[in-house]
Amino acid sequence: MGLLSQGSPLSWEETKRHADHVRRHGILQFLNIYHAVKDRHKDVLKWGDEVEYMLVSFDHEHKKVQLVLSGEEVLETLQEKGERTNPNHPTLWRPEYGSYMIEGTPGQPYGGTMSEFNTVEDNMRKRRKEATSLLGENQAVCTITSFPRRHSLDCNMHSFRGWRPLPLPVSRKNLRLGCPGFTLPECKPNPVEGGASKSLFFPDEAINKHPRFSTLTRNIRHRRGEKVVINVPIFKDKNTPSPFIETFPEDDEAAKASKPDHIYMDAMGFGMGNCCLQVTFQACSISEARYLYDQLATICPIVMALSAASPFYRGYVSDIDCRWGVISASVDDRTREERGLEPLKNSNYRISKSRYDSIDSYLSKCGEKYNDIDLTIDKEIYEQLLKEGIDHLLAQHVAHLFIRDPLTLFEEKIHLDDANESDHFENIQSTNWQTMRFKPPPPNSDIGWRVEFRPMEVQLTDFENSAYVVFVVLLTRVILSYKLDFLIPLSKVDENMKVAQKRDAVLKEMFYFRKDICKGGNAVVDGCGKAQNSTELAVEEYALMSIDTIINGKEGVFPGLIPILNSYLENMEVDVDTRCSILNYLKLIKKRASGELMTVARWMREFIANHPDYKQDSVITDEMNYSLILKCNQIANELCECPELLGSALRKVKYSGSKTDSSN
Repeated sequence: MGLLSQGSPLSWEETKRHADHVRRHGILQFLNIYHAVKDRHKDVLKWGDEVEYMLVSFDHEHKKVQLVLSGEEVLETLQEKGERTNPNHPTLWRPEYGSYMIEGTPGQPYGGTMSEFNTVEDNMRKRRKEATSLLGENQAVCTITSFPRRHSLDCNMHSFRGWRPLPLPVSRKNLRLGCPGFTLPECKPNPVEGGASKSLFFPDEAINKHPRFSTLTRNIRHRRGEKVVINVPIFKDKNTPSPFIETFPEDDEAAKASKPDHIYMDAMGFGMGNCCLQVTFQACSISEARYLYDQLATICPIVMALSAASPFYRGYVSDIDCRWGVISASVDDRTREERGLEPLKNSNYRISKSRYDSIDSYLSKCGEKYNDIDLTIDKEIYEQLLKEGIDHLLAQHVAHLFIRDPLTLFEEKIHLDDANESDHFENIQSTNWQTMRFKPPPPNSDIGWRVEFRPMEVQLTDFENSAYVVFVVLLTRVILSYKLDFLIPLSKVDENMKVAQKRDAVLKEMFYFRKDICKGGNAVVDGCGKAQNSTELAVEEYALMSIDTIINGKEGVFPGLIPILNSYLENMEVDVDTRCSILNYLKLIKKRASGELMTVARWMREFIANHPDYKQDSVITDEMNYSLILKCNQIANELCECPELLGSALRKVKYSGSKTDSSN
């Protein structure tokens, strides 16, 4: 997760005093990198995935599942047995925000040959097996986006009829009020001053022990001037109180921040404590990286909706399927002035978005005319970059990133060698968590210009995660080979991002998408249809489409991404085994888009709705949570089938990494 420096973390007030220093030297570091490698060409295509995992423990006797706070110890052992012993070890392991989380990547980046696609799933299996081997009995490594965690706060939830509170029945209430913690060992939240998050629900012990993470949590809260506020709409089932209202009698801040008919959360851990799936690509040049950045930005909401996997929060069924808005709110460090709630006095800018959100500007020349979002920039930095020979589009991108303050700073990392280090640049860059990230090479390295694709939700199985990774990587090959153009006004991409998070967006929502993706009508792939002339394009370049149409195509409307990928594959030399694997992956994506197979979010909703303990009240009890996570783990390790989620596409693996199967 971003830059992990060692040293003595500074408080927010101390960090704030050095903010201008960090920004000033961060720009100098970027300029040094840019001038050194701006003309670098012919870097080979490399790419790699990142999978985030949760460590869970099952109590089969009491039918309870908890998050295991041993991520740091597991990570240390994985690194000691892996990369520290053998630099060519097939897996790499890195820390994540939660102390119950770890992140795994391939040991070496994948290359440009088609056969590499046939190794992705095998490497993910190795990661799952390696991590599982270090866990205790009845413990497992799970790839779930959001843990339907229970809370340990005595709050009250009422239904109001004529303003008279009607509490939940006692038998139901006991499962909610004062219930045990969601962590192992069980830890209580620390809402008083001194805690990193001051959360009513999320204990500081669930935050990774590296000082970056608790400092980041504390400094976001201090900079904002109050706790972060996350309000997720509740799913209104038959017996869900209406209005759904929780009261927090001992916490005025929570009482003021929580909204009726919403699930209230108050900590960074509710967002950064979720898991995701990401892919990073190395381009052959800076211009190719900028082109890919723009083209993939339009794909982000489509793939996010396709990978939807997080419908539950704080023990409730929500009315959203994706984590994006939750994580965006969980790290929103903007002051009240920056959010437009008070006149500007101490802050420099009105800032329209959290620092975790969709991109705000395209980087390539072909994207410039579609930059229709008002961009807040640091004008002094922008002018400095222009004087140094940086073009307008890249200059405004960097000047926009640098309106943000550094959130963490280590005393030992204040004064750096700007010619050979990039920590100050990365301090700002790595805490702008956007759908796409444009990544300059590290100083004095053989790494090229890269882009990172960041919106995907992690899936239950290695097969699914491989399918989404291969789909996105293959799409980049087709974009570059056929010079496809997916660009639409960036404001429409923002609208798509909001729509993509809605419940069952894959089946129910419509998305803005470019109609003619073949560069003004040059039909370079089968199925692109007849070329439209420039007059037609000027009038109507994009239209609202279903994800089924975007992915699978619809005659006379859009050729479909899967048919284009298939056309590309037919023209490539691919061995039989690799081709079969790729087609299997594309089949999963195709069927998820059409609705023939469920998204993980829809499958989870169905599982809870059909659980014998569910009372149609939007409440997930401990036993329901246990049943769900146990089933997820069994599916991941192929101890049971799940045709509604996977169909017949999932190939059988030759091992079981599970230590958690229950005979109950």
